[in-house]
Amino acid sequence: MTASVSVGEKKEFVRWFLKKYQMKRRECVWILNYLISHETLLNNVHFVEEAHYCPRAMVMSVTTSSGIPFRFYKGSIMTADAEKSFHDLRLHPDEEMYIQLNFQMVPPSPEYLAVLEENPYMPKYLHISEKDKLIVEDILSESLHFFQVEQLKKQIDEAIDQNNKEKFYELSALWKELVEKDN
Repeated sequence: MTASVSVGEKKEFVRWFLKKYQMKRRECVWILNYLISHETLLNNVHFVEEAHYCPRAMVMSVTTSSGIPFRFYKGSIMTADAEKSFHDLRLHPDEEMYIQLNFQMVPPSPEYLAVLEENPYMPKYLHISEKDKLIVEDILSESLHFFQVEQLKKQIDEAIDQNNKEKFYELSALWKELVEKDN
């Protein structure tokens, strides 16, 4: 996650996002377009995950998301009224604003990753430790390797069933390379 994102990068991301996705609420489009045209505001905007933990935040969802269409959080107040959040933006341009966008992120787009920042208000118990990240990476790597070996076995069986010697030798060589990586 990026520590500091320039206004230019944020503008580029918001433009890309608005071209690619349709929002559940049209007011979200208005707010995002307003941010693009006001650099002072955009300078204080941070794109984060779990924005509801932040003291001043907005959550916006695209039509294909199962997330809530819109929420605005300020202190202990939460509202679905986008006009109130827009009014707050105009009245307090120098306050930090955290925005969570709910959209298809698998795999995460490079455009989004370029502007995504660490949420400084995320409770510590929700953070993933480096040790846990390494464990997950190892499990994913092993799972992927196992899947590849199993797929090759199936393809080798199909080549045998079809009496396709060339394909059998080709796939067997690939399988041998994968198995040797284990040792």
